[in-house]
Amino acid sequence: MMVKATNKSINKKTIFKEINIQKNTIRKYYFLIIGLPIVFWAFAFPLIKIGLNELNPINLTILRIFIVCISFILILFFKPIKITKLNIKDTPSLFLLGFFGVICYHFALNYGEQYISAGIASLIITTIPIFIVVLALIFLSEKITLNLFLGILLSLIGVIIISLFGNTNINLEIRYIFAAGAILLAAFFGAFYTVVGKKLLEKYSPLSLTIYAILLGSLGMIPFINDSLLEEVTKLSGVGWGAVIFLAIFPTVISYVLWYVALDFKPASELGVYLYLMPILSTILSFFLLNEKITILFIFGGVLIILGLVIVNKKPIKIRKK
Repeated sequence: MMVKATNKSINKKTIFKEINIQKNTIRKYYFLIIGLPIVFWAFAFPLIKIGLNELNPINLTILRIFIVCISFILILFFKPIKITKLNIKDTPSLFLLGFFGVICYHFALNYGEQYISAGIASLIITTIPIFIVVLALIFLSEKITLNLFLGILLSLIGVIIISLFGNTNINLEIRYIFAAGAILLAAFFGAFYTVVGKKLLEKYSPLSLTIYAILLGSLGMIPFINDSLLEEVTKLSGVGWGAVIFLAIFPTVISYVLWYVALDFKPASELGVYLYLMPILSTILSFFLLNEKITILFIFGGVLIILGLVIVNKKPIKIRKK
């Protein structure tokens, strides 16, 4: 009995030691972990536009997620990293997380980007942090601090300035109100994926949760598959394939896993503020790739966003309830 008790004690110490090592690693590389998804998601907006030149919104989502699923199945098969065992009781929750948080998010975003400029799309998507704060307050009981409130407000103002006046060639016309509504709905789904995922991270590792959610959620795409998918895929150009593969691997496989790694370390409401960096990166990409000019207001808006992030990452000042 003494031997068993000693072994259990050693195992617990080993587990706690491994957890501390993981947390220290995440803390050390935190800004890289959260920075990569933001960069890849900034690239996603123009690449979705390229994909939509040859695929309809539903088929673009299906092909992109199909490649993602193959990648995750290979990970499950070869198991280069330890995967948390799936609890059958969590299957409905994981399906809803993947279907609404990933599949429906991309259906709505792709539909919206058919009729709306990438600049406006990136502005509407950056309402995700606001949805996250509201949902996290309701479902995760996360406290709103003065730092968080001020940081979100400053960053949101910066996003609006960049999206409206960031460069001289930006197209601000919203041709269809449904397109704007669809992207706003996508933003809600993105917040849903973050908040519900935060709760499930108590049971699963970031990689395991991402794999299970997307694999199970992708089953919801089956009713949407029709003959047009095969027709469009067979005619897809090299540029189209390049856009779809990039969208599948970098903004999806890598970014979704890293997002949950960061989420496992920080509160959902605090993490969401980093999404405000996307319009900055999108405008910089337009400067280099499309030769679009950057205005003084872009620089001012960027300063506000960065200032907002600095405030959020400072020691929090809690808003006391009377």
